[in-house]
Amino acid sequence: MISILRKIGQTLYRIWFYLLVALPILVMLPFLVIFTMSEKTYAQFFWLARNIWANCILYGMGCYPKIKREQQLIKGESYMLVANHTSMLDIMLMLKVSKNPFVFIGKKELVKIPLFGFFYKRVCIMVDRECTRSRTAVYRRAQRRLDQGLSICIFPEGGVPDESILLDNFKDGAFKMAIAHNIPVVPITFCDNKKRFSFTFFSGGPGKLRTRVHRFFDTEHLGSEDKNELKEEVRKVILNELKANCSHPITPSSISVKL
Repeated sequence: MISILRKIGQTLYRIWFYLLVALPILVMLPFLVIFTMSEKTYAQFFWLARNIWANCILYGMGCYPKIKREQQLIKGESYMLVANHTSMLDIMLMLKVSKNPFVFIGKKELVKIPLFGFFYKRVCIMVDRECTRSRTAVYRRAQRRLDQGLSICIFPEGGVPDESILLDNFKDGAFKMAIAHNIPVVPITFCDNKKRFSFTFFSGGPGKLRTRVHRFFDTEHLGSEDKNELKEEVRKVILNELKANCSHPITPSSISVKL
């Protein structure tokens, strides 16, 4: 009986999440359309996404960000933001982490999500990982956005990993791009997102979302040959934080770590 009630509650929790994603978009629809018509008004769109949309979802779900920072982002500077990717809450929480406007680089499949996908394709840099031409175009678009004073955000695990994997291997793109554009890499660890709202349907619940913004990795004196070392150093920082301080909705004995 308790198991059935728990599943009913988790189902309602999922439905509530999707309502919270959609309702603020519908309410703000005229403003969102206007602010996504030109890249010049992206800062206004970002403000709405960060201060209204993300807040409605996170606090509406009973999930309260608790962000600790080892180093502060400087207003007007561009960064490469990277974090572990375990939940649909990752997007909203990343918006709370950075007051500096940034652009997500993400997979094109998210365009298919009703309503959300319409704005996603207008403001994000989409990449088809199976297409070399698409990956090349990403670099050109990213450069243009960096020239506008924006930052870039990538989840370097790529696709969503198996939930038994604590942290998947990182792909090269974020680190190659950070070195090429000479911007600092900002490692970020999301500790509780998987516990609060994983990709498993019957799971999750309200609570705090502990987040740590680690010290930045400077790329000023790095070349393309340093890409792999940078990637592994950043991954090591996030992995160590996950091992030491983070919650997991699965038993410790079932957690695996990719080397």
